[in-house]
Amino acid sequence: MGLNETPLAERIHIGFFGQRNAGKSSVVNAVTGQQISVVSDVKGTTTDPVQKAMELLPLGPVVIIDTPGFDDEGALGQKRIARTKQILNRVDCAVLVVDATVGICPADEELIALFQKKELPYLLVYNKKDCLQAPVNHISQEALQVSAATGENITLLKEKIAGLMQTDEKKQPLASDLVQPNDVVVLVVPIDKAAPKGRLILPQQQVIRDLLDAGVSVMVTRDFELPQTLQALAKPPALVITDSQVFGKVSAMVPAEVPLTSFSILMARYKGFLDVAVQGVCAIDTLQDGDKVLISEGCTHHRQCDDIGTVKIPAWLRKYTQKELQIETSSGRDFPENLQEYKLVIHCGGCMLNEREMRYRQKCAQDAAVPFTNYGIAIAQLQGILKRSIEPFPHLNKLL
Repeated sequence: MGLNETPLAERIHIGFFGQRNAGKSSVVNAVTGQQISVVSDVKGTTTDPVQKAMELLPLGPVVIIDTPGFDDEGALGQKRIARTKQILNRVDCAVLVVDATVGICPADEELIALFQKKELPYLLVYNKKDCLQAPVNHISQEALQVSAATGENITLLKEKIAGLMQTDEKKQPLASDLVQPNDVVVLVVPIDKAAPKGRLILPQQQVIRDLLDAGVSVMVTRDFELPQTLQALAKPPALVITDSQVFGKVSAMVPAEVPLTSFSILMARYKGFLDVAVQGVCAIDTLQDGDKVLISEGCTHHRQCDDIGTVKIPAWLRKYTQKELQIETSSGRDFPENLQEYKLVIHCGGCMLNEREMRYRQKCAQDAAVPFTNYGIAIAQLQGILKRSIEPFPHLNKLL
């Protein structure tokens, strides 16, 4: 992925929901102007969520998600409904598509209740306006009537979706607010067999772009060349940011007066859960024999023999605690809703997950009273450099 492409996690996620044959897929195709979803008169044509990243004017970069019918039947249908419910945890807004010739059904009412429970902004849209022979009284004034077949009011629907997502909130910078224009920041990027071929991973790309946009000079080096890089600078860098896997090694190389943190910690702050992660990491010191720990990451990738989530962190945990821990892992969209059996959740920085899904995962932990931390904070604690790793964020000291 190039530096000029908007990552999926940074795009607004819009979900289209409703019962079978309400015309969800037809509305999705009309809104996007593309044949994203297969449509037919057969109920249940959409059997799995269909996702498309695109530019949607006047909103900008979005992810459109078409979902299976919420009134599906049978054992397989129930699994599809469960998949649809999972989508609710990561969309930023919802469009409920109702068949105008039928009106709202119990499945629609259940969806509205879920939208409200999850505090999810939504629009009520009646499709098949072209099929109405006369005005009907079951359509509320607040709802929008459209026709996917003729395109009537589709432009208005797009405008209403954009209006639903308008916000004046400023996005948290990744790292540029920690330094000044013309400062030099050193990024430590290990290139080992776990590194993707021919590119940097997403957090590294995003930090580089964030700093460059702020007029900050960026030097990128491997951990092996870090000492020479530091010596080559006329003065110490304003900040060193490292991959968490080499946190301890890099900390020993970087002078104590130079601020040091990790990509994972910056990503946790960017996603809005750094304070929670710092509070949750203290639970490591309370772990006992037999305790269950969940290590979760938002992406799926080919596992290496020294994988960070399934190999390195478990080994560091057991060495640090000297306890016989039960460690389980999850990746991608798989995340257990009920976390009561765990004593701690250690999550990645969440670069592949949007902010809403990260909030949902935190909420699952909060509801179960389970401490929640992240890779960078946990690794810093396990390697004895937690206080140093959060020095760039002074307000965090009171949380330790």
